[in-house]
Amino acid sequence: MKKYIPVLKRTKMFAGVGDDEIASMLSCLNARLSTYQKGEYVLRQGEHLSNITVLVHGNLHIQKDDYWGNRSILGHISVGEMFGEAYMAPDSGALLNDVVAVEDSAVIFFDVKRVITTCPSACRFHALVVQNLFFAISEKNRKLVQKLGHMSKRSTREKLISYLSEEAKRQNCASFEIPFNRQQLADFLSVDRSAMSNELCKMRDEGRLKFEKNRFQLL
Repeated sequence: MKKYIPVLKRTKMFAGVGDDEIASMLSCLNARLSTYQKGEYVLRQGEHLSNITVLVHGNLHIQKDDYWGNRSILGHISVGEMFGEAYMAPDSGALLNDVVAVEDSAVIFFDVKRVITTCPSACRFHALVVQNLFFAISEKNRKLVQKLGHMSKRSTREKLISYLSEEAKRQNCASFEIPFNRQQLADFLSVDRSAMSNELCKMRDEGRLKFEKNRFQLL
């Protein structure tokens, strides 16, 4: 697990905490490492979660399938990102979505009670981790509001423009990559894949953008 300390150091949860301090806190926070192959479920809908989780290798999707098998991708988790924090409260209930590995991945689980409660050894940086956790949750809420902004658009084209514009601003470049293939992007925006592909081709023909696989350039 210690080989992932450089990754943890770059996360928002451990911002400002040194390598040695993180290493000593792993035991304090009852950290455990789990690995998953592509397509495996990290968490399943209906489970009860008592951990804060950080992805240290790979990529994950938060998704939900309805009764008929229609899939919606609710979010993408990249290396260094935290998830599961929405279920920290005792009365949060069971997980509402699945978390699935879209490539071979590794996740570190931290006992939520150990994280939010000062440990007996009074780790010098524990209070900082709790503060970082608060700020990280605030940022994730902001991202949720951004996605709601995409979803509130009426047409497939408007949803595409909203999402691609936000990605260009986030990456501070008119040319950028997104973490989805075509089907995944359609699931993320809750649109029909064929209709979405048609709109992309129309916008390309109109000179609005260029694209190849998951790389886009806004013109």
